[in-house]
Amino acid sequence: MKNKRKNDIFVQFGQAIRKYRMERGWSQEKLAERAGLHRTYVADIERGVRNVSLRNLDKMAKAFEITLCDLFIGIAGDGRK
Repeated sequence: MKNKRKNDIFVQFGQAIRKYRMERGWSQEKLAERAGLHRTYVADIERGVRNVSLRNLDKMAKAFEITLCDLFIGIAGDGRK
């Protein structure tokens, strides 16, 4: 597995999802339930090891009751691998 950099888009997105979840006091299981996803999938997202589909992004935004755009606030992916 390649080294994950702090600025890696997957890691940054995972940190944002964890932040939203923690602000609400939810467990990974609670987020997964609200979004219709599996808990281990949510854990993988938060660890930055999942490339999340648009459909699942939409599910998470709806679970948090925010817009898709809001999911990406504070994420500054640079597009490099």
